Amino acid sequence: MTGPGPTQDQIRQILACGTRVPDHGKLAPWRFILFEDEGRARMGELLASVVSQSEADANPERLALERNRFLRAPFIVGVVSRVREGIAIPEWEQMLSAGACCMSILLAAHAQGFVANWITEWYAFHPAVRAGLGLQSGERIAGFIYIGHPAVPLAERARPNMDSLISRF
Repeated sequence: MTGPGPTQDQIRQILACGTRVPDHGKLAPWRFILFEDEGRARMGELLASVVSQSEADANPERLALERNRFLRAPFIVGVVSRVREGIAIPEWEQMLSAGACCMSILLAAHAQGFVANWITEWYAFHPAVRAGLGLQSGERIAGFIYIGHPAVPLAERARPNMDSLISRF
Protein backbone atom coordinates (compact mmCIF):
# COMPACT_ATOMS: atom_id res chain seq x y z
CA MET A 1 0.00 0.00 0.00
CA THR A 2 1.09 3.50 -0.67
CA GLY A 3 -0.03 7.11 -0.64
CA PRO A 4 -1.40 9.16 2.19
CA GLY A 5 -3.36 7.47 4.91
CA PRO A 6 -6.69 8.60 6.24
CA THR A 7 -7.04 12.01 7.87
CA GLN A 8 -7.85 12.21 11.57
CA ASP A 9 -11.50 12.86 10.68
CA GLN A 10 -11.57 9.82 8.37
CA ILE A 11 -9.93 7.69 11.08
CA ARG A 12 -12.66 8.67 13.55
CA GLN A 13 -15.35 7.88 10.97
CA ILE A 14 -13.78 4.52 10.13
CA LEU A 15 -13.43 3.58 13.80
CA ALA A 16 -16.99 4.76 14.53
CA CYS A 17 -18.19 2.31 11.88
CA GLY A 18 -16.13 -0.36 13.59
CA THR A 19 -18.06 0.20 16.81
CA ARG A 20 -21.47 -0.17 15.13
CA VAL A 21 -21.52 -3.95 15.41
CA PRO A 22 -23.53 -6.48 17.40
CA ASP A 23 -22.54 -6.00 21.03
CA HIS A 24 -24.66 -8.08 23.41
CA GLY A 25 -24.70 -6.31 26.78
CA LYS A 26 -23.10 -3.13 25.36
CA LEU A 27 -19.70 -4.30 26.59
CA ALA A 28 -17.60 -2.81 23.77
CA PRO A 29 -15.47 -5.99 23.85
CA TRP A 30 -12.78 -4.43 21.67
CA ARG A 31 -10.41 -1.49 21.66
CA PHE A 32 -8.06 0.04 19.12
CA ILE A 33 -4.31 0.58 18.89
CA LEU A 34 -3.41 3.07 16.14
CA PHE A 35 -0.13 2.80 14.25
CA GLU A 36 0.73 5.92 12.29
CA ASP A 37 3.76 8.07 11.62
CA GLU A 38 6.71 7.02 13.82
CA GLY A 39 4.55 4.50 15.69
CA ARG A 40 4.78 2.20 12.67
CA ALA A 41 8.59 2.22 12.83
CA ARG A 42 8.52 1.66 16.62
CA MET A 43 6.32 -1.39 16.07
CA GLY A 44 8.83 -2.65 13.50
CA GLU A 45 11.61 -2.28 16.06
CA LEU A 46 9.55 -4.24 18.58
CA LEU A 47 9.04 -7.03 16.04
CA ALA A 48 12.72 -7.12 15.07
CA SER A 49 13.72 -7.21 18.74
CA VAL A 50 11.36 -10.11 19.47
CA VAL A 51 12.66 -12.05 16.44
CA SER A 52 16.31 -11.44 17.33
CA GLN A 53 15.68 -12.65 20.90
CA SER A 54 13.59 -15.70 19.98
CA GLU A 55 15.25 -16.89 16.76
CA ALA A 56 18.95 -17.59 17.12
CA ASP A 57 19.36 -17.92 13.34
CA ALA A 58 17.53 -14.68 12.42
CA ASN A 59 19.51 -13.12 9.57
CA PRO A 60 19.66 -9.42 8.65
CA GLU A 61 17.07 -9.90 5.89
CA ARG A 62 14.58 -11.38 8.35
CA LEU A 63 15.16 -8.53 10.81
CA ALA A 64 14.74 -5.97 8.01
CA LEU A 65 11.46 -7.66 7.00
CA GLU A 66 10.15 -7.23 10.54
CA ARG A 67 11.40 -3.64 10.86
CA ASN A 68 9.53 -2.74 7.66
CA ARG A 69 6.39 -4.81 8.27
CA PHE A 70 4.34 -1.91 9.66
CA LEU A 71 5.66 0.47 7.01
CA ARG A 72 3.69 -1.42 4.32
CA ALA A 73 0.71 0.89 4.81
CA PRO A 74 0.45 4.51 5.92
CA PHE A 75 -2.03 3.64 8.68
CA ILE A 76 -2.74 0.48 10.67
CA VAL A 77 -5.41 -0.24 13.28
CA GLY A 78 -4.82 -2.99 15.79
CA VAL A 79 -8.18 -4.33 16.96
CA VAL A 80 -7.91 -5.85 20.42
CA SER A 81 -10.57 -8.30 21.56
CA ARG A 82 -11.39 -7.72 25.24
CA VAL A 83 -13.24 -10.77 26.55
CA ARG A 84 -14.83 -10.40 29.96
CA GLU A 85 -15.09 -13.72 31.71
CA GLY A 86 -17.61 -14.82 34.30
CA ILE A 87 -20.52 -12.73 33.02
CA ALA A 88 -23.80 -13.67 31.35
CA ILE A 89 -22.59 -12.66 27.88
CA PRO A 90 -20.92 -15.69 26.25
CA GLU A 91 -17.22 -15.25 25.47
CA TRP A 92 -17.91 -16.51 21.94
CA GLU A 93 -20.29 -13.59 21.30
CA GLN A 94 -17.69 -11.13 22.57
CA MET A 95 -15.07 -12.58 20.20
CA LEU A 96 -17.51 -12.50 17.29
CA SER A 97 -18.19 -8.84 18.05
CA ALA A 98 -14.45 -8.09 17.74
CA GLY A 99 -14.39 -9.91 14.40
CA ALA A 100 -17.40 -7.93 13.22
CA CYS A 101 -15.57 -4.78 14.33
CA CYS A 102 -12.60 -5.72 12.10
CA MET A 103 -14.87 -6.37 9.12
CA SER A 104 -16.73 -3.10 9.63
CA ILE A 105 -13.43 -1.21 9.70
CA LEU A 106 -12.45 -2.86 6.42
CA LEU A 107 -15.75 -1.90 4.79
CA ALA A 108 -15.60 1.66 6.13
CA ALA A 109 -12.04 2.12 4.85
CA HIS A 110 -13.09 0.92 1.39
CA ALA A 111 -16.13 3.23 1.50
CA GLN A 112 -13.72 6.14 2.18
CA GLY A 113 -11.79 5.24 -1.00
CA PHE A 114 -8.94 3.30 0.60
CA VAL A 115 -7.94 -0.32 0.34
CA ALA A 116 -7.63 -2.31 3.54
CA ASN A 117 -6.29 -5.69 4.53
CA TRP A 118 -7.05 -7.61 7.75
CA ILE A 119 -3.92 -9.44 8.86
CA THR A 120 -3.07 -11.76 11.74
CA GLU A 121 0.38 -13.23 11.47
CA TRP A 122 2.84 -14.58 14.04
CA TYR A 123 3.13 -11.25 15.83
CA ALA A 124 -0.59 -11.19 16.68
CA PHE A 125 -0.05 -14.23 18.91
CA HIS A 126 3.52 -13.90 20.25
CA PRO A 127 3.57 -13.29 24.04
CA ALA A 128 6.44 -10.76 23.85
CA VAL A 129 4.64 -8.72 21.19
CA ARG A 130 1.41 -8.87 23.17
CA ALA A 131 3.31 -7.63 26.24
CA GLY A 132 5.01 -4.90 24.18
CA LEU A 133 1.58 -3.70 23.07
CA GLY A 134 0.34 -3.63 26.65
CA LEU A 135 -2.32 -6.31 26.26
CA GLN A 136 -3.93 -7.33 29.52
CA SER A 137 -5.44 -10.60 30.72
CA GLY A 138 -8.42 -11.53 28.52
CA GLU A 139 -7.15 -9.41 25.61
CA ARG A 140 -5.88 -10.71 22.30
CA ILE A 141 -5.31 -9.29 18.85
CA ALA A 142 -8.36 -9.78 16.63
CA GLY A 143 -6.47 -8.31 13.70
CA PHE A 144 -4.29 -5.62 12.28
CA ILE A 145 -6.12 -3.61 9.61
CA TYR A 146 -3.67 -2.10 7.10
CA ILE A 147 -5.19 0.95 5.36
CA GLY A 148 -3.81 2.88 2.38
CA HIS A 149 -3.96 3.05 -1.39
CA PRO A 150 -2.99 0.17 -3.70
CA ALA A 151 0.64 0.17 -4.85
CA VAL A 152 -0.33 -2.07 -7.79
CA PRO A 153 -3.71 -2.80 -9.41
CA LEU A 154 -5.69 -5.23 -7.31
CA ALA A 155 -6.55 -8.66 -8.69
CA GLU A 156 -9.67 -10.52 -7.65
CA ARG A 157 -8.93 -13.75 -5.82
CA ALA A 158 -10.72 -17.04 -6.35
CA ARG A 159 -13.91 -17.38 -4.32
CA PRO A 160 -15.61 -20.59 -3.16
CA ASN A 161 -18.43 -22.15 -5.12
CA MET A 162 -21.59 -20.81 -3.49
CA ASP A 163 -23.57 -23.99 -4.22
CA SER A 164 -21.14 -25.98 -2.09
CA LEU A 165 -21.75 -23.68 0.90
CA ILE A 166 -25.56 -23.57 0.92
CA SER A 167 -28.05 -26.01 2.37
CA ARG A 168 -31.74 -25.60 3.10
CA PHE A 169 -33.61 -26.72 6.19
